[in-house]
Amino acid sequence: MFARGNPQAELCFIGEGPGADEDLEGFPFVGKAGQLLDRMIAAMGFLRDEVYVCNIVKCRPPNNRKPEPDEMAKCAPYLREQLDLVAPRVIVALGATAVEGLIGASGGITRIRGQWKLYRTVPVMPTFHPAYLLRNPAAKREVWSDLQAVVKQRGRSLPPAGRSA
Repeated sequence: MFARGNPQAELCFIGEGPGADEDLEGFPFVGKAGQLLDRMIAAMGFLRDEVYVCNIVKCRPPNNRKPEPDEMAKCAPYLREQLDLVAPRVIVALGATAVEGLIGASGGITRIRGQWKLYRTVPVMPTFHPAYLLRNPAAKREVWSDLQAVVKQRGRSLPPAGRSA
């Protein structure tokens, strides 16, 4: 599982790893969490094909468990190469595993979500994973705040309410 979207995107979303739906389809974020991510992207005023979406690990871990550190380390060169080629201007790290695999920060997403970090010189906004939002809808408000900061950082305006890209 490699990626989907624009390989020259200014905005990149990075998740944990493929799940069952992604394994079947061959693309990241195609299940219910992916559908929610697509709605989030649209609410930000971006088109689905205008952004780049990938994962920390490229293969589904057994039993859909969290990727282990050695698995993330084995996939890290592929992710670095992807990001070098795409050269996004901003990255949204979706969930604790994405944050850990991308910038090495551990200790939970709740502690650092909404706080700008850096991957090399690229600003990174850590936020909750869409799968978490499906289980905890009340957290959508916090994620929306994070995504608004991303839009602002890119110098863009949000579309009028109800009028996504």
